[in-house]
Amino acid sequence: MSLRISRPAFIEAMQRRGVDITKASRQEMRSYVCAQCHVEYYFKGEGKYLTFPWDKGFTADSIEAFYDEYGFSDWTHEITGAPMLKMQHPEFELWSTGIHAKSGVSCADCHMPYERVGSVKVTNHWIRSPLKNINNACQTCHKWDEAELINRVKTIQDRVFETMTKTENAIVDAINAIKKAKDNGATDEQLLTARKLHRRAQMRWDFIAAENSMGFHSPQETLRTLSNAIDFARLAQIEAERISKNLAAK
Repeated sequence: MSLRISRPAFIEAMQRRGVDITKASRQEMRSYVCAQCHVEYYFKGEGKYLTFPWDKGFTADSIEAFYDEYGFSDWTHEITGAPMLKMQHPEFELWSTGIHAKSGVSCADCHMPYERVGSVKVTNHWIRSPLKNINNACQTCHKWDEAELINRVKTIQDRVFETMTKTENAIVDAINAIKKAKDNGATDEQLLTARKLHRRAQMRWDFIAAENSMGFHSPQETLRTLSNAIDFARLAQIEAERISKNLAAK
């Protein structure tokens, strides 16, 4: 009945980070067992070997740097021609940058909180949103009423959703600007910078969009990631518009 890791990719990724999971505490294991699946991953090399890209860290920036060094892309964007990265569902990575992880709170503490069954304390195996079980999931640490706690979560998620929408608009503007530059005759060499910026912007948006907490697992890191995505998208748009203007002037 012990918690155990069955996925080699997680064990190997943690080893590369210098972490021996055989020495993990039970509390750490209450997150590690989730991190076998709720992560970003890719299939490496000819053998398509399942790999977690954590060698440089858990942030979107670190994962991007890992993929850039490896020269990896998942697909080529049909409109812009940019080599793109598709994020999977990086819950563990985003959670790792947040206040709950830093405070020693595990995935199971919130999504599978302890409960009393007679005289025994057991883990609730109805895996669900903490908002469906605020008393056990939240109020053991946060001494406010349910309405206040729900409002705090919704405020974070609403602001993240608002920023995500602005990010999407910025990325669409960048895509359209790159398309216009291509239609005007821009070469692959001329579009290199704009495409790289498009890749950087959309990867960061996707990192948050594919993660399933709408930013709650790490609100500050979420908004930092999205703000960088907006910046990269607008820089891509500006670069593409500059190319179009120069081509039109010839």
